[in-house]
Amino acid sequence: MFSVIDRDRLRDRVLDMASSDPRVVAGAVLGSLAHDEGDRWSDVDLMFAVADGVSVTELLEAWSRNLLRELDAVQLFDLASGPITYRVFLLPGCLELDLSFVPASNFGAGGPKFRLLFGEVVEKPHASPPSASSLFGYAVHHALHARSCIERGRLWQAEYWISALRDHALALACRRRGLDGGYGRDYDRLPAAVLEPFDDALVRSVERDELRRALRIAVAGLLRESSEARDMAEKVEGQLRELAW
Repeated sequence: MFSVIDRDRLRDRVLDMASSDPRVVAGAVLGSLAHDEGDRWSDVDLMFAVADGVSVTELLEAWSRNLLRELDAVQLFDLASGPITYRVFLLPGCLELDLSFVPASNFGAGGPKFRLLFGEVVEKPHASPPSASSLFGYAVHHALHARSCIERGRLWQAEYWISALRDHALALACRRRGLDGGYGRDYDRLPAAVLEPFDDALVRSVERDELRRALRIAVAGLLRESSEARDMAEKVEGQLRELAW
């Protein structure tokens, strides 16, 4: 496994690439290392601004060729979000590198985990978290599909939907308490009294009775955490209970 020294060496090498490339005009650290030292398992997450008129795609491909050749990196996947392109790499020792490039006219903090290293930023509003009604609505959808999959005998797919339902209920619990529920980031910061009832929403085997039991517990947890979507919850609570009980 990678060491903190390995991680720091990778960060410094990528920043050297940026400082020697005139097409890169600004850079920032994102994620868990943006405002503190992170921990033993933190990865490297860097964003760079590309000079206006320069192709983000061409720059990303050129950098990728260097990383694959020099550092024995493996390119895992790309993710586009508006003008930003993210590319994720795996390096030896299970060290993850997240690189993102964006035109300079759009370079700025999209959330609190952003620390400018050099260059200038464009002030822009932080991305809004999902609304309570959206989270609740998705959870209801997942509950419906979980039950239909159980009845169809598609038990592994039912497990998928029950897990998704539980995750959205926990995201609602985070939202109520001012925590970040995205990707489960703050689930472990929820009070034990909130988390413990969800233990029983974990599916222990892909058998019909077990799936029905886990679905019932997950729906109960969703309803407990639905105060911010009360109007919608009151309209569908009876149907959810009919579905799960």
